[in-house]
Amino acid sequence: MTIYQNGTITSEVSDFLLNCFVRSPSWKFWLSLPLSLLFLLAMGANSVLLITIWLEVSLHEPMYYLLSILSLLDIVVCLTVIPKVLAIFWFDLKSISFYACFLQMYIMNWFFAMESCTFMVMAYDRYVAICHPLRYPSIITDQFVAKAAIFILARNSIITMPIPILSSQLHYCGTNVIDNCICANMFVSRLSCNDVTISRIYQFVGGWTLLGSDLILIFLSYTLILRAVLRLKAEGAVAKALSTCGSHFILILFFSTILLVFVLTHVVKKKVSPDVPVLLNVLHHIIFSALNPVVYGVRTQEIKQGIQRLLKKRVLWPRP
Repeated sequence: MTIYQNGTITSEVSDFLLNCFVRSPSWKFWLSLPLSLLFLLAMGANSVLLITIWLEVSLHEPMYYLLSILSLLDIVVCLTVIPKVLAIFWFDLKSISFYACFLQMYIMNWFFAMESCTFMVMAYDRYVAICHPLRYPSIITDQFVAKAAIFILARNSIITMPIPILSSQLHYCGTNVIDNCICANMFVSRLSCNDVTISRIYQFVGGWTLLGSDLILIFLSYTLILRAVLRLKAEGAVAKALSTCGSHFILILFFSTILLVFVLTHVVKKKVSPDVPVLLNVLHHIIFSALNPVVYGVRTQEIKQGIQRLLKKRVLWPRP
């Protein structure tokens, strides 16, 4: 596409090239296998989790509905990002259309924010279950999950929508090479010929408002949980509660910390390899999708029993 700008003819890009790990090309080879295994683990574990919760009537409870939402988000994030990254690694398919790039950007921002919000709702669920067990059935109901799902969907879709819209409205009249494996907003907007200050300010404020508020509420919930757990006198109850909630909190903390590291590498980009933020960006979209069903699902006794019952009934692998 050709446009006129300041009396001169410039070329408006119609697609982008995802050119990642230029300075460390060997990373593609070493990353392709573990990334493929993590992708298979994420897709397989989350699919099994969804099928188990769907088929097992005993798991039709609010806590497991929230877990289903988390698994569904993980699957969508993986399918949005990882197949394209592997296509670049294996077949050098770097090209991505203009609109596909911004669609990927929107889905990544939207689902990442929804995942953070889901963690927050699940932390509240655990807070009520441990700190107010007698009131749990009346507070955490199917209606609560439905309202929480609508809130998660609406809040994050509305707030994250301007990010790709602002970026897509910019003029990209120079190079079309993105120094990343995915269409991350910070990497795409730097190719624009326009001033991107508003876009970057909105992303920074919107992102930290969403994730910051979620993290504060998560931290508050687990602080109250810890205080309540330490008061328990039943034998083994403290260890069990700390084991479950501790693993949840550590995963959530790592989920937030890796984003902070990613931002900091941009701030001190002269002191680290430019490929480091790219690596963190890619890993952030696969590691948690693979770990979430293990930490939240397999370590839950009811989930394990549900999977075992389905295997015994041969529902997952029926006889021919």
